[in-house]
Amino acid sequence: MIRAEAADLPDDDAPRTPDRLRRRASRLLSQLTVRSDRLITEGLARIDARKWHYAVLASLQDLGPGSQAALSTRTGIYRSDMVGVLNELAERDLVERAPDPDDRRRNIITISALGRRRLRRLDKVLDDLHDELLAPLSPAERDQFVQLLTRLLDHHTQAS
Repeated sequence: MIRAEAADLPDDDAPRTPDRLRRRASRLLSQLTVRSDRLITEGLARIDARKWHYAVLASLQDLGPGSQAALSTRTGIYRSDMVGVLNELAERDLVERAPDPDDRRRNIITISALGRRRLRRLDKVLDDLHDELLAPLSPAERDQFVQLLTRLLDHHTQAS
């Protein structure tokens, strides 16, 4: 190790993050996203679920039945991946598929009674995981954080 590298290490030999990096919102969001995704993925895996299961069930519960294409648009899941997600949910009897009366080539997906119960369970698990993720923030700060993220995302979604 050269002398300059040694100077960048605090007393405990852990590398420091340069202040200019800690001031970059894009970098902070990226790092938090990685940690958040890991926390959510591992937490849902403990109950044999995936974040896409939650997204589809929540969409069906909140916005009603829809085609695979509509669910893809609502959830941000690629159409090519949606079939697999729906197959998993259908195998577990969490959703029901029925031919669309207006276009028999297309299916309409509906949440089942079992799917509604599963969604309530997923809501509870995600509430607990979000409490863990946002632990350093007060309830008011959590609300403000979500509002600010929503505003940023809405702005950039409309711009593209």
